Amino acid sequence: MNKTQIISVINQKGGVGKTTTVINLAAGLALQNKKVLVIDLDPQGNATTGLGLSNLNSKDTIYELLIGDKDFKDVIKKTSIENLNLVSSNVDLSGLEVETAGDNRRALFLKEKLEAFLKQNEGQFSYVFIDCPPSLSLLTVMALVASDSLIVPLQTEFFALEGLTQLMKTIERITSNLNSNLVIRGILLTMFDKRNKLSNQVEVEARSYFKDKVYTTVIPRNVRLSEAPSHGMPVLIYDKNCPGSKSYFNFINEFISQDKFLESAA
Repeated sequence: MNKTQIISVINQKGGVGKTTTVINLAAGLALQNKKVLVIDLDPQGNATTGLGLSNLNSKDTIYELLIGDKDFKDVIKKTSIENLNLVSSNVDLSGLEVETAGDNRRALFLKEKLEAFLKQNEGQFSYVFIDCPPSLSLLTVMALVASDSLIVPLQTEFFALEGLTQLMKTIERITSNLNSNLVIRGILLTMFDKRNKLSNQVEVEARSYFKDKVYTTVIPRNVRLSEAPSHGMPVLIYDKNCPGSKSYFNFINEFISQDKFLESAA
């Protein structure tokens, strides 16, 4: 696929492996010489710190871009990983919803800025990944409007499928009103514990309901996945041989195979 793919990683529930999935998928593709941009759209800034950048006092973040002060060329930062760039975030972003309350076009801000940048810089990035906040807020709507497709991390825990139903309703509203081309690329099962009966039950239910939308790869519970962000690096680099890394490498291969299939079907 020659066109830059814009993919949001989304779940309105926190602590499901969303940011971990963004930074490891992005890093894995960058290690395979794909040009990748991560947009941290979460005021908590976990993707920013998880990729080794400080976000506290920065004035060249996604907030400045969305508020109208900067363009993408002003806010894209290099990470320590070759081919992987980042638009960082910090707590300033939490004020955006109130500050733009009078503008009825605000849901389009990210889409318009990103489209203009990619048009002017054709071929610069193969993938743009947006790390969404864990809520169904204006920021999430902005991401959904700007994206071609979605990856949904789903923790294999109690009530996970119930929360997913709420997310699906939001996605349907966006496709009906603001972005008719948006598709769910896949659902990634996370925090899986094969010894746990509930984990296995959620996997069976998810595959039964969503069928081939659920990726074959399952991400296990693994302490290394929790440790890596505090060291400012993806687990693929922090400990490439741990079970979490091996699972993410498998997921990246599955993602690339999916790309090749979509390309051949186009």
